[in-house]
Amino acid sequence: MPRRKILSDAEVLQATRQLFAAGGEKAISFGNLSRATGLAASTLAQRFGSVEGLQAAATADGWHGLTEALTAADHLSQGKGPHALLKALEAGDLPIMLLLTLGWRNHEALAQAARWRAHVEMALALRIGQGEKARQQAQMLFAAWQGKLIWQMEEPRLKDLSKRLA
Repeated sequence: MPRRKILSDAEVLQATRQLFAAGGEKAISFGNLSRATGLAASTLAQRFGSVEGLQAAATADGWHGLTEALTAADHLSQGKGPHALLKALEAGDLPIMLLLTLGWRNHEALAQAARWRAHVEMALALRIGQGEKARQQAQMLFAAWQGKLIWQMEEPRLKDLSKRLA
């Protein structure tokens, strides 16, 4: 009979993202996560297989959370303009840059990011109007919003992102 989990996978994956936010990719190890969660490193290795598997799971879980946040924000701001949607999204804790840099080498994570962006842009376009012009305006608004969020970060990880882009 399997033992009851002391911490859920979601809690462990949140702790993984916190380690990454504090110390970058090198901070993610089963040993560091063990110290952060109180779970044995061997238990973590059994759950996630490898550090790469842990990172992939933390990224996927993060994008899933952002997708749920988008659904909630879309519902809360229904009938209002595009700015209301973005404000509702900002009300949550949006680790977009963190997820992008954490999942940079993972093709599925990048696909999740692209799908999330497409959903945000579609929701914005529906609030702007119809047709190609509304779609283009939504893309520009999304890009401007993301730029604003990056510049407002307390400790930007642009250095990490620029290294991966080069």
